Amino acid sequence: MDYYFVVYGLTLIAVIITLGAQVLVDSTYRKYCQTKNDRSLTGKEAARYILDKNGLEYVRVVEVGGYLSDHYDPRTKEVRLSTLNYRGTSLASVSVACHECGHAIQDKVGYLFMKIRASLVPVVNFSSYAGYFAILFGVLFGFIDLIWLGILAEVVILLFQLVTLPVELDASRRALKELDSAYLLTSHELEGGKKVLTAAAFTYVASVATTLIQILRLVLMFGRRDD
Repeated sequence: MDYYFVVYGLTLIAVIITLGAQVLVDSTYRKYCQTKNDRSLTGKEAARYILDKNGLEYVRVVEVGGYLSDHYDPRTKEVRLSTLNYRGTSLASVSVACHECGHAIQDKVGYLFMKIRASLVPVVNFSSYAGYFAILFGVLFGFIDLIWLGILAEVVILLFQLVTLPVELDASRRALKELDSAYLLTSHELEGGKKVLTAAAFTYVASVATTLIQILRLVLMFGRRDD
């Protein structure tokens, strides 16, 4: 099989996976953003209820700017919700808010993969920049060993993404359990909430697949130069 066909083929696959994941998330989120929940709960109200129910009264729920910028910050103990989810009363708003509460619950119980991910953050932040420049300078100046260091940095990022995957899946599982047990959503509405969270989880699967393809592509490109 032609070498260039494989390399460019892998690049195309990575682009398709990335765009496909983004389209799936956007379309699913926008669809359920237009569906109001029966109790007219805002994302803020749902998050506050779930947090208090789990003994997390000290965790604040705050509004942040941006589109789908929702996240939980374990350092400040804050569930941060984008304006659309903080103020919105849609199925998507409540589902996303409770997903972030799932992370807060993980933090409280000391969920192992969350601890591992937190410990990897400084290394990954360094690797994401160092790896890029190592490959760039390696290519410009012909330093093959430097290129391989850059590829190793990509492997560290892949490891981080693999650890992140169970963290996100578990947070969604906890969110659905809480939404059901607290009767925040009806059984029919839970199906919609599950679709929103499943679509979001697919972005993390796509990230793992894309990084793996990127590593394989780099190995094929620069491994060939060592021959």
